[in-house]
Amino acid sequence: MDITETLAPRSDQINADDLVAAPRTVTVTEVRRGSTEQPVEVVTQEFGPGRPYKPGKSMRRVLAKVWGTEASAWVGGRLTLYCDPDITFGREKVGGIRISHMSGLDKPATMLLTTTRSKRTQFTVQPLTEAAPDTEPTEAEVAACTDTDTLRSMWHRASDERRAQIQARVTELTEGA
Repeated sequence: MDITETLAPRSDQINADDLVAAPRTVTVTEVRRGSTEQPVEVVTQEFGPGRPYKPGKSMRRVLAKVWGTEASAWVGGRLTLYCDPDITFGREKVGGIRISHMSGLDKPATMLLTTTRSKRTQFTVQPLTEAAPDTEPTEAEVAACTDTDTLRSMWHRASDERRAQIQARVTELTEGA
């Protein structure tokens, strides 16, 4: 039994906790303006509009360096996000989200990022060669599916609405067994 979906925190954004078990490769579907504190919200196919990736300044600099400063051009791009336990807030290690791979690169991209007021550290992003996952499953595909492992795979690439349908189908299959 895959417990991935049971590990997701209740939140309005992707958190480092979402990536503790493993990095996740996501596809950008929209970039929108956020709050003053978190000015960029990157909506992904995998997490949906209710849980955008809100990159910190360093990761926004990485996105801008690789994909440019016009955020609408990021749509369709893919990136691999991972939990970096060494990210600090003040003097505390709190962990955070970093980007390890990005589509659109032919070779690794290295840049200097500010880590403290007086220190800059080299950061490298690798090319992402993995193809985009299949599109969201249709309602008919969910209804016709009789295998819970296949439904689980569908769940990872589904919208919130489709996930509800998948969950109902899994319940129907497991209660009927």
